[in-house]
Amino acid sequence: MPVVRWGLLLSLLVPAGAAIAAPPVPAVPQIDTARSQFGFEIRTRFGQKVEGLFPRFEAWTIQLPDGRHQVRLRMFAQYVEIPDKPRYTGWMRGEDFFDVARYPLVEFESEPYWPQLIQHGGDVKGQLTIRGISRQETLRLAKPECARPGYDCDLVSRGTILRGRYGMDNWQMALSDRVTFILRTRLVGAPQP
Repeated sequence: MPVVRWGLLLSLLVPAGAAIAAPPVPAVPQIDTARSQFGFEIRTRFGQKVEGLFPRFEAWTIQLPDGRHQVRLRMFAQYVEIPDKPRYTGWMRGEDFFDVARYPLVEFESEPYWPQLIQHGGDVKGQLTIRGISRQETLRLAKPECARPGYDCDLVSRGTILRGRYGMDNWQMALSDRVTFILRTRLVGAPQP
């Protein structure tokens, strides 16, 4: 049986110094982190809503060979803040909550989903990692309010977790165990017609 030497065959077919072009990959809309906002809400036991922000985060959307998409989010917990409440901000960054000295990142990696989800809304399941603990969680993408979601209006996703499952179980007498993450997304690239 003959052995095919692909490197030799390729060198005979392609002139020296010529670049081999990869097949074109369709552009995938990306999350515009400059115009998007990632925050969270937690309620006190007295019903007061405390709102926080991750002012620094990264996001990538990739297209899989079967056409489905997958999103990866990385929030820099050391910058988490409760606007205009420095004491609360200190608590959120401290070891009782995000413990940013030991766990500087909060990460979410979605399971593959069909891109049509952006047009209709629905659930995006994935792996959330907080304080080194990973759990399966769900973000619910709301039905968009415009014809070009992500471009002409925000894509709004919400997901509620129990903080105790991630080792953030202090302050139970003062704060609810439920934390709702809210992602208001704007997209760049590959605009929909």
